Amino acid sequence: MKNYLIITDSAADINVTLIDKYNIKVIPLLFTLEDKNYELTPKENEGFISEVYSKLREGKVITTSQATPTKFINYFEKFLNERLDIIYLAFSSALSGTYQSACIAKEELKEKYQDRKIIVIDTLCASLGQGLMVIEAAKIKESGASIEEVEDFVINNRLKLVHYFTVDDLMFLKRGGRLSASSAFIGTMVQLKPILHVSNEGKLVPIGKVLGRKNSIKTIVNRIKAQNIDWENKQLFISHGDCFEDIQYVLECLNKENINPKEIIINTIGAVIGAHSGPGTIALFYLGNERG
Repeated sequence: MKNYLIITDSAADINVTLIDKYNIKVIPLLFTLEDKNYELTPKENEGFISEVYSKLREGKVITTSQATPTKFINYFEKFLNERLDIIYLAFSSALSGTYQSACIAKEELKEKYQDRKIIVIDTLCASLGQGLMVIEAAKIKESGASIEEVEDFVINNRLKLVHYFTVDDLMFLKRGGRLSASSAFIGTMVQLKPILHVSNEGKLVPIGKVLGRKNSIKTIVNRIKAQNIDWENKQLFISHGDCFEDIQYVLECLNKENINPKEIIINTIGAVIGAHSGPGTIALFYLGNERG
């Protein structure tokens, strides 16, 4: 069996410990803050993320850009030249053009590296939903699976990856074009909080709205409980927009509803996703039976 690497991008929000444990390669995606461009490695992101959220709370705007085909070509070639096959698990194509750029790069590289496998998959996932899929793929690889078996696993399971989000400040969704200015203003005035998920098409879509922060968290937990998941062998990944106190409330709600996963992984949402979701975002992810 040929050697191969699993590659993802920084939208996956995976922490450094897991990246190192499973030898995952991460392509840094570009964001711009105060006229300065950043392409941070996961380690650099962990050191800078508090500053990012501080700037967002001050009203600074972060813009993001998809990775170009040239960036992918240069990144992939480092490993192809080492005679490694690669499988890239991309941020949802419905939320970014990054996947399309990777596909263009793949087509350009195929002729030059005819003896290598280059697989590019649209995970249709975001944040730690994407991260969870990458980690599950890495576990399959670690067990001895071929690159084709990893590919099959991701394709067969990506629409079982459940994403539930709520945000604290609707204005960030408005900036990203996911909510009208009037809806964002009215919702903010009455403390209306949206419940969102990532659809089968990989889009971030609203599925409900409730009054108050704690009610939004309880609603997400109740939705999880309603799916009757056997948590004994399941992981729950939680990402958040620099709101550690709210994470404690999430854990209390899970415990109250007797939702006891085998493992809970928590990480801060990076700048690429956080620029659009904002401080105070709470997101829960797990492999279920369907996205719901």
